[in-house]
Amino acid sequence: MAKIEITLGIDIGGTNTSLGFVTRAGTLVAESKMLTQALEPAVAYVAHLQAKINGMLEKIEETYELKGIGVGAPNANYYKGTVEYPPNLKWEGVTNLAEMIRHHYQVPVAITNDANAAAIGEMKFGAAKGMKHFIVITLGTGLGSGIVVDGKMVYGHDGFAGEVGHTIVHVNGRFCGCGRRGCLETYVSAGGICRTVFELLAERKEESDLRNVSFNQLTSKMISDAALHGDTIALEAFDLTGKMLGLKLADAVAHTSPEAIILFGGLSAAGELLLKPTQRYMEEYMLNIFKGKVQLLPSGLAAGNAAVLGASALIWNELDTQN
Repeated sequence: MAKIEITLGIDIGGTNTSLGFVTRAGTLVAESKMLTQALEPAVAYVAHLQAKINGMLEKIEETYELKGIGVGAPNANYYKGTVEYPPNLKWEGVTNLAEMIRHHYQVPVAITNDANAAAIGEMKFGAAKGMKHFIVITLGTGLGSGIVVDGKMVYGHDGFAGEVGHTIVHVNGRFCGCGRRGCLETYVSAGGICRTVFELLAERKEESDLRNVSFNQLTSKMISDAALHGDTIALEAFDLTGKMLGLKLADAVAHTSPEAIILFGGLSAAGELLLKPTQRYMEEYMLNIFKGKVQLLPSGLAAGNAAVLGASALIWNELDTQN
Protein backbone atom coordinates (compact mmCIF):
# COMPACT_ATOMS: atom_id res chain seq x y z
CA MET A 1 0.00 0.00 0.00
CA ALA A 2 1.38 3.41 -1.00
CA LYS A 3 2.34 5.73 1.77
CA ILE A 4 0.48 9.01 2.27
CA GLU A 5 2.54 12.07 1.37
CA ILE A 6 3.12 14.66 4.11
CA THR A 7 5.20 17.74 4.66
CA LEU A 8 6.65 19.08 7.89
CA GLY A 9 5.74 22.60 8.98
CA ILE A 10 8.04 24.33 11.49
CA ASP A 11 7.24 27.65 13.14
CA ILE A 12 10.17 29.17 15.06
CA GLY A 13 9.35 31.66 17.78
CA GLY A 14 11.59 33.36 20.30
CA THR A 15 10.37 31.07 23.10
CA ASN A 16 8.84 27.98 21.47
CA THR A 17 9.08 26.12 18.19
CA SER A 18 5.93 24.39 16.91
CA LEU A 19 6.10 21.61 14.34
CA GLY A 20 3.65 19.29 12.68
CA PHE A 21 3.22 16.86 9.78
CA VAL A 22 0.49 17.90 7.35
CA THR A 23 -1.15 16.17 4.38
CA ARG A 24 -1.74 17.85 1.04
CA ALA A 25 -5.36 18.47 2.10
CA GLY A 26 -4.25 20.33 5.22
CA THR A 27 -4.88 17.56 7.75
CA LEU A 28 -2.53 17.69 10.72
CA VAL A 29 -1.23 14.14 11.26
CA ALA A 30 1.06 14.77 14.25
CA GLU A 31 2.26 17.85 16.09
CA SER A 32 4.61 18.81 18.89
CA LYS A 33 6.43 21.73 20.50
CA MET A 34 9.90 22.34 21.86
CA LEU A 35 11.72 25.20 23.48
CA THR A 36 13.56 27.29 20.92
CA GLN A 37 16.43 27.73 23.42
CA ALA A 38 16.87 31.29 22.21
CA LEU A 39 20.25 31.71 23.91
CA GLU A 40 21.81 28.75 22.08
CA PRO A 41 23.66 28.98 18.75
CA ALA A 42 21.90 27.75 15.64
CA VAL A 43 23.89 24.49 15.47
CA ALA A 44 22.65 23.46 18.93
CA TYR A 45 19.10 24.43 17.99
CA VAL A 46 19.14 22.27 14.84
CA ALA A 47 20.44 19.30 16.87
CA HIS A 48 17.49 19.61 19.27
CA LEU A 49 15.12 20.06 16.31
CA GLN A 50 16.47 16.97 14.54
CA ALA A 51 15.96 14.83 17.65
CA LYS A 52 12.37 16.04 17.98
CA ILE A 53 11.59 15.43 14.28
CA ASN A 54 13.13 11.96 14.32
CA GLY A 55 11.11 10.98 17.37
CA MET A 56 7.90 12.08 15.65
CA LEU A 57 8.80 10.36 12.35
CA GLU A 58 9.46 7.02 14.03
CA LYS A 59 5.83 6.85 15.11
CA ILE A 60 4.31 7.50 11.68
CA GLU A 61 6.88 6.47 9.04
CA GLU A 62 5.15 3.16 8.24
CA THR A 63 2.10 5.04 6.96
CA TYR A 64 3.46 8.41 5.82
CA GLU A 65 6.25 9.64 3.52
CA LEU A 66 7.96 12.99 4.13
CA LYS A 67 8.12 15.02 0.90
CA GLY A 68 9.42 18.38 2.11
CA ILE A 69 9.92 20.79 5.01
CA GLY A 70 8.62 24.35 5.32
CA VAL A 71 9.91 26.77 7.93
CA GLY A 72 8.53 30.06 9.22
CA ALA A 73 11.18 32.05 11.09
CA PRO A 74 11.96 35.65 12.05
CA ASN A 75 14.01 37.55 9.46
CA ALA A 76 13.99 34.53 7.12
CA ASN A 77 15.11 35.10 3.53
CA TYR A 78 13.13 32.98 1.07
CA TYR A 79 15.65 33.38 -1.74
CA LYS A 80 18.74 32.40 0.27
CA GLY A 81 17.25 29.99 2.82
CA THR A 82 18.83 32.06 5.56
CA VAL A 83 17.79 33.57 8.87
CA GLU A 84 19.49 36.96 9.13
CA TYR A 85 20.14 38.67 12.49
CA PRO A 86 16.87 37.41 14.01
CA PRO A 87 15.39 39.34 16.93
CA ASN A 88 15.02 37.33 20.16
CA LEU A 89 17.46 34.64 18.97
CA LYS A 90 21.17 34.59 19.74
CA TRP A 91 22.12 33.33 16.31
CA GLU A 92 25.21 35.04 15.01
CA GLY A 93 24.83 37.01 11.79
CA VAL A 94 23.40 34.99 8.89
CA THR A 95 22.45 31.33 9.38
CA ASN A 96 21.68 29.11 6.37
CA LEU A 97 18.97 27.22 8.23
CA ALA A 98 17.46 25.64 5.11
CA GLU A 99 20.79 24.03 4.19
CA MET A 100 21.36 22.81 7.76
CA ILE A 101 17.97 21.07 7.81
CA ARG A 102 18.30 19.74 4.24
CA HIS A 103 21.61 18.10 5.20
CA HIS A 104 19.76 15.80 7.62
CA TYR A 105 16.66 14.94 5.57
CA GLN A 106 17.53 15.24 1.85
CA VAL A 107 14.11 16.63 0.94
CA PRO A 108 13.21 20.09 -0.41
CA VAL A 109 13.27 22.78 2.29
CA ALA A 110 11.70 26.23 1.95
CA ILE A 111 11.90 29.04 4.48
CA THR A 112 10.26 32.43 4.85
CA ASN A 113 9.08 34.75 7.61
CA ASP A 114 6.01 33.86 9.66
CA ALA A 115 3.74 36.41 7.98
CA ASN A 116 4.53 35.12 4.48
CA ALA A 117 3.98 31.56 5.69
CA ALA A 118 0.61 32.62 7.13
CA ALA A 119 -0.35 34.15 3.77
CA ILE A 120 0.45 30.95 1.89
CA GLY A 121 -1.42 28.99 4.56
CA GLU A 122 -4.51 31.13 4.01
CA MET A 123 -4.19 30.60 0.25
CA LYS A 124 -3.84 26.81 0.50
CA PHE A 125 -6.05 26.00 3.49
CA GLY A 126 -7.80 29.12 4.79
CA ALA A 127 -9.77 32.28 4.04
CA ALA A 128 -7.92 33.08 0.80
CA LYS A 129 -8.63 29.80 -1.02
CA GLY A 130 -9.40 30.68 -4.63
CA MET A 131 -7.96 34.21 -4.33
CA LYS A 132 -4.98 35.52 -6.29
CA HIS A 133 -4.73 39.03 -4.80
CA PHE A 134 -4.78 39.45 -1.03
CA ILE A 135 -2.83 40.63 2.01
CA VAL A 136 -2.43 38.88 5.35
CA ILE A 137 -1.71 40.97 8.43
CA THR A 138 -0.34 39.05 11.44
CA LEU A 139 -1.05 40.70 14.77
CA GLY A 140 0.99 39.35 17.64
CA THR A 141 3.93 40.75 19.57
CA GLY A 142 4.59 42.77 16.43
CA LEU A 143 2.80 43.30 13.10
CA GLY A 144 3.81 41.24 10.10
CA SER A 145 2.39 41.14 6.59
CA GLY A 146 2.35 38.81 3.62
CA ILE A 147 1.35 40.16 0.20
CA VAL A 148 0.11 37.96 -2.64
CA VAL A 149 -0.26 39.30 -6.20
CA ASP A 150 -1.34 37.15 -9.16
CA GLY A 151 -1.26 34.11 -6.87
CA LYS A 152 2.41 34.63 -5.95
CA MET A 153 4.08 35.88 -2.79
CA VAL A 154 5.74 39.27 -3.13
CA TYR A 155 9.32 38.91 -1.88
CA GLY A 156 10.98 41.85 -3.64
CA HIS A 157 14.52 41.78 -5.03
CA ASP A 158 16.13 40.85 -1.69
CA GLY A 159 13.52 38.57 -0.08
CA PHE A 160 12.28 41.07 2.51
CA ALA A 161 9.36 42.83 0.80
CA GLY A 162 6.07 43.43 2.60
CA GLU A 163 7.01 45.06 5.91
CA VAL A 164 3.77 46.99 6.48
CA GLY A 165 4.40 46.88 10.23
CA HIS A 166 7.49 49.02 9.77
CA THR A 167 5.89 51.81 7.81
CA ILE A 168 5.71 55.06 9.76
CA VAL A 169 2.41 56.33 11.17
CA HIS A 170 3.85 58.98 13.50
CA VAL A 171 7.12 60.76 12.79
CA ASN A 172 8.98 60.88 16.15
CA GLY A 173 6.33 58.54 17.59
CA ARG A 174 6.85 55.50 19.79
CA PHE A 175 10.20 53.75 19.85
CA CYS A 176 10.23 50.51 17.84
CA GLY A 177 12.36 47.39 18.23
CA CYS A 178 13.75 48.03 14.74
CA GLY A 179 15.53 51.14 16.10
CA ARG A 180 13.26 53.72 14.52
CA ARG A 181 10.27 55.64 15.85
CA GLY A 182 6.60 55.67 14.93
CA CYS A 183 6.29 52.28 13.18
CA LEU A 184 2.78 50.91 12.75
CA GLU A 185 3.50 47.86 14.91
CA THR A 186 4.21 50.05 17.94
CA TYR A 187 0.51 51.03 17.80
CA VAL A 188 -1.14 47.98 16.20
CA SER A 189 0.02 44.84 18.01
CA ALA A 190 -0.56 43.17 21.36
CA GLY A 191 2.05 45.41 22.95
CA GLY A 192 0.91 48.45 21.00
CA ILE A 193 -2.67 48.40 22.27
CA CYS A 194 -1.38 48.02 25.84
CA ARG A 195 0.71 51.17 25.37
CA THR A 196 -2.36 52.93 24.00
CA VAL A 197 -4.42 51.97 27.05
CA PHE A 198 -1.86 53.41 29.44
CA GLU A 199 -1.67 56.65 27.48
CA LEU A 200 -5.46 56.92 27.66
CA LEU A 201 -5.48 56.16 31.38
CA ALA A 202 -3.00 58.99 31.92
CA GLU A 203 -5.00 61.45 29.81
CA ARG A 204 -8.57 60.58 30.79
CA LYS A 205 -10.57 60.48 34.03
CA GLU A 206 -13.14 57.79 33.26
CA GLU A 207 -13.48 54.85 35.61
CA SER A 208 -11.89 51.70 34.22
CA ASP A 209 -11.06 48.28 35.62
CA LEU A 210 -7.80 48.56 33.69
CA ARG A 211 -6.58 51.19 36.16
CA ASN A 212 -5.98 48.36 38.63
CA VAL A 213 -3.59 46.50 36.32
CA SER A 214 0.15 47.21 36.11
CA PHE A 215 1.77 47.67 32.72
CA ASN A 216 3.73 44.42 32.98
CA GLN A 217 0.56 42.47 33.78
CA LEU A 218 -1.72 44.00 31.15
CA THR A 219 -2.55 41.85 28.10
CA SER A 220 -4.56 42.44 24.95
CA LYS A 221 -6.99 39.74 26.18
CA MET A 222 -7.68 41.82 29.31
CA ILE A 223 -8.39 44.82 27.10
CA SER A 224 -10.75 42.75 24.91
CA ASP A 225 -12.61 41.46 27.95
CA ALA A 226 -12.95 44.98 29.36
CA ALA A 227 -14.23 46.30 26.02
CA LEU A 228 -16.85 43.54 25.87
CA HIS A 229 -18.08 44.76 29.27
CA GLY A 230 -18.39 48.33 27.98
CA ASP A 231 -15.19 49.78 29.45
CA THR A 232 -14.82 53.17 27.72
CA ILE A 233 -11.00 53.20 27.89
CA ALA A 234 -10.76 49.76 26.33
CA LEU A 235 -13.28 50.65 23.61
CA GLU A 236 -11.39 53.85 22.81
CA ALA A 237 -8.14 51.87 22.60
CA PHE A 238 -9.65 49.54 20.00
CA ASP A 239 -11.01 52.49 18.06
CA LEU A 240 -7.59 54.17 17.95
CA THR A 241 -5.92 50.88 17.02
CA GLY A 242 -8.44 50.33 14.22
CA LYS A 243 -7.86 53.86 13.01
CA MET A 244 -4.10 53.34 12.70
CA LEU A 245 -4.53 49.98 11.01
CA GLY A 246 -7.29 51.20 8.70
CA LEU A 247 -5.14 54.12 7.58
CA LYS A 248 -2.24 51.90 6.57
CA LEU A 249 -4.46 49.26 4.99
CA ALA A 250 -5.99 51.96 2.80
CA ASP A 251 -2.44 52.76 1.64
CA ALA A 252 -1.72 49.07 1.04
CA VAL A 253 -4.87 48.76 -1.08
CA ALA A 254 -3.61 51.56 -3.31
CA HIS A 255 -0.40 49.62 -3.91
CA THR A 256 -1.79 46.17 -4.79
CA SER A 257 -5.62 46.39 -5.13
CA PRO A 258 -6.31 43.15 -3.21
CA GLU A 259 -9.58 41.21 -3.14
CA ALA A 260 -9.29 40.85 0.62
CA ILE A 261 -7.19 41.67 3.65
CA ILE A 262 -7.06 38.89 6.24
CA LEU A 263 -6.25 39.49 9.92
CA PHE A 264 -4.34 36.67 11.59
CA GLY A 265 -2.82 36.14 15.04
CA GLY A 266 -3.32 36.99 18.69
CA LEU A 267 -4.78 40.49 18.61
CA SER A 268 -7.18 39.52 15.82
CA ALA A 269 -8.90 37.23 18.34
CA ALA A 270 -10.69 40.40 19.51
CA GLY A 271 -12.94 39.89 16.47
CA GLU A 272 -15.44 42.66 15.76
CA LEU A 273 -13.85 44.90 18.42
CA LEU A 274 -10.96 45.34 15.98
CA LEU A 275 -12.57 44.46 12.65
CA LYS A 276 -15.37 47.06 12.81
CA PRO A 277 -13.27 50.18 13.45
CA THR A 278 -10.57 48.97 11.07
CA GLN A 279 -13.12 48.47 8.28
CA ARG A 280 -14.72 51.86 8.96
CA TYR A 281 -11.45 53.79 8.90
CA MET A 282 -10.05 51.84 5.96
CA GLU A 283 -13.08 52.80 3.87
CA GLU A 284 -12.87 56.41 5.08
CA TYR A 285 -9.21 56.80 4.09
CA MET A 286 -9.36 54.71 0.93
CA LEU A 287 -9.09 56.18 -2.57
CA ASN A 288 -12.59 56.37 -4.06
CA ILE A 289 -11.95 53.87 -6.86
CA PHE A 290 -11.29 51.13 -4.27
CA LYS A 291 -14.14 51.83 -1.85
CA GLY A 292 -16.42 48.87 -1.19
CA LYS A 293 -14.24 46.44 -3.14
CA VAL A 294 -11.95 45.02 -0.45
CA GLN A 295 -13.12 42.44 2.08
CA LEU A 296 -11.68 42.52 5.60
CA LEU A 297 -11.72 38.94 6.93
CA PRO A 298 -10.61 36.95 9.96
CA SER A 299 -8.19 34.08 9.42
CA GLY A 300 -9.64 30.84 8.12
CA LEU A 301 -6.96 28.71 9.80
CA ALA A 302 -7.54 26.90 13.09
CA ALA A 303 -6.00 29.11 15.78
CA GLY A 304 -4.09 26.37 17.61
CA ASN A 305 -2.06 25.15 14.63
CA ALA A 306 -2.29 28.02 12.15
CA ALA A 307 1.45 28.77 12.13
CA VAL A 308 2.37 25.14 11.47
CA LEU A 309 -0.21 24.90 8.68
CA GLY A 310 1.26 28.05 7.16
CA ALA A 311 4.80 26.68 7.19
CA SER A 312 3.57 23.39 5.74
CA ALA A 313 1.64 25.23 3.03
CA LEU A 314 4.86 27.00 2.06
CA ILE A 315 6.57 23.77 1.04
CA TRP A 316 3.41 22.24 -0.45
CA ASN A 317 3.19 25.33 -2.63
CA GLU A 318 6.81 24.83 -3.74
CA LEU A 319 6.24 21.16 -4.53
CA ASP A 320 3.06 21.91 -6.48
CA THR A 321 4.82 24.62 -8.48
CA GLN A 322 7.60 22.21 -9.46
CA ASN A 323 5.17 19.55 -10.71
